[in-house]
Amino acid sequence: MIRPAVKARLHRWREVIAAALLFLLAGWLFLLGGWLLQGIGLILAALALGWGVIAGRRIRFLRGVAAPGVVEVDEGQVGYWGPSFGGFIALADLAELRLAETGGARHWRMRTHGGDVLTIPVDAAGAERLYDAFATLPGIDMAALTAALDRGVGTLPLWKRAAPSLPRR
Repeated sequence: MIRPAVKARLHRWREVIAAALLFLLAGWLFLLGGWLLQGIGLILAALALGWGVIAGRRIRFLRGVAAPGVVEVDEGQVGYWGPSFGGFIALADLAELRLAETGGARHWRMRTHGGDVLTIPVDAAGAERLYDAFATLPGIDMAALTAALDRGVGTLPLWKRAAPSLPRR
């Protein structure tokens, strides 16, 4: 009954729509009155707003699949299976994250302290899973990360792990 284009757009925005519905429910509870329902309404409204902001940022990671290969995120490691290159990097070993442009295509460039590098096209299948993986990196600014993804810039460093400190004696 629903056109495929409309259905695809609704599916893409499903998390934001769910957050908006939760916000409406929170408003309804608040308007019912009483200190208990108003408190529950305020808590749900705050959760809905936070969820909506995160869902909006996550949508910016959703891109049409235009690059070959598949991204896999599994138990603290990121992997890419491409036609000519690929590999895995554990997020705990990650030293630097960049958004790089090579040959007109944009890639996530991840480097470990050991010097291993993994590049993943931003428009590979499953690349939207990287949002949640990158969010676990200590001190990363996810707002800056999503803003950089929207801008058309060349190589841009986005996150760097602080160098491990030497033990004191």
